[in-house]
Amino acid sequence: MNEQSWIILRDWNVYASWGVALLLVILLWWLAKKKVGFGLRVLLAMALGLTLGALFGPAAADVSILGSLYVSLIKMVVMPLVFAAIITSITSVKDPAVLKKLGTKTIALFLITTAIAAVIGLGTALVIDPGSGIAQNGDAAQDFQAREIPSFRQVILDLVPSNPINEMAQGKVVPVIIFAAFIAVAIIFEGTRNPERVQPVRSFFQSFSHIMFRVTKFVIRLTPYGVLGLMTSMSAKYGLSTLKELGWFIIAVYAACLIHMIITFGSLVAFGARVNPIRFFKKAYPTMAVAFTTRSSYATLPVNLEVITKRMKVSDRIASFVAPLGATINMNGCGGIYPAVVAVFIARVYGIDLNIADYLLIIGAATLASVGVAGVPGPASISTTVVLVQAGLPLEGFALVLGVDAIVDMARTTVNATGTTVASLLVASSEGEFDREAFHHQPDGEIDFNTESAPSEGTVSV
Repeated sequence: MNEQSWIILRDWNVYASWGVALLLVILLWWLAKKKVGFGLRVLLAMALGLTLGALFGPAAADVSILGSLYVSLIKMVVMPLVFAAIITSITSVKDPAVLKKLGTKTIALFLITTAIAAVIGLGTALVIDPGSGIAQNGDAAQDFQAREIPSFRQVILDLVPSNPINEMAQGKVVPVIIFAAFIAVAIIFEGTRNPERVQPVRSFFQSFSHIMFRVTKFVIRLTPYGVLGLMTSMSAKYGLSTLKELGWFIIAVYAACLIHMIITFGSLVAFGARVNPIRFFKKAYPTMAVAFTTRSSYATLPVNLEVITKRMKVSDRIASFVAPLGATINMNGCGGIYPAVVAVFIARVYGIDLNIADYLLIIGAATLASVGVAGVPGPASISTTVVLVQAGLPLEGFALVLGVDAIVDMARTTVNATGTTVASLLVASSEGEFDREAFHHQPDGEIDFNTESAPSEGTVSV
């Protein structure tokens, strides 16, 4: 085949892939009109995208524009949504002591579950032994560029919002949350002295929250189409060949994530919140589906807020406080399970024996790193780098698993997002802001992004 024929064939494949993608978009739209469940449409979009990418290969790569547009819209709403939700949630708490208690409970839950996740990741990797039989890849090691670990001083400085507008523009969520918290606390204290002064500000942020949740609903309706583009791009880029060499590594990560979900999260909701774990996971299904397909805790945040309030029957105040924090610093999957599995994998590949002290070091480093890299882009890579350095393992070995990072990231993000849902339920249950009767006896229903009913005054509802 000459060069001109190859170009014609390539162009035809590109046009054909777009034609098929358009038909799939129409199919997803038709299913929405037929009231097919949101979570089911998201999973169907994932399967269709993977099939489209596998069939057309690189020719279908441009279909990723659907995913890119969706991600851009999510980025558009995340900052104002988090900013408004944090201020409205904190200002709804009249007593600063209660606010301190909520923050302590939430962060403690995130740290404890991350440590448990690291233990499960280690145990699963030791049993499955994913690095056995894989020869050290010298080329990958030579090409690997380790991510720079931010110093403790830099981490602290990055948390302080020196220019809040600039932090928002750069997508740094933690400084924005801290800035919003300062404003909210100031409103509370000023309100105790001069309530009439802060009432207009309270009303503004309540109204702004309602508007942002409405805008977010508009964007979330596009999730199945964005997932179609994202999955097509991933399938076209990686194909199935990448899975062969690292199959056991992928299995180890997914097995650890599944164990953590069933045992850790299941036990917490059963004994902590005293609810049926099966019913919990059934209600959390939309959050899990969106997290798995978008691979983004921020993209999942609006859906998770809807699930927590409408399906879990948790108060708006608790949901608006815990969920934005969880999307930023709750990293059971990225900061707990994944670094532990990678550490065992690399040690096995390089023939390095680990002892009990090394295992404890890995668990401790993973737990602390999950907080230290909050808000840093690519937290899984940074957390893993920190753990490998602390354990004295070769960073070059990290290159061996980067080829399947997108595949394991789906499981990691699902664990992260579900953990935030669990934390919201537990905190609400402990604070008496969980409607247990409604959780058990009201039908689950589908998340409705088309409803036009306005939330009641003084509440944050999605």
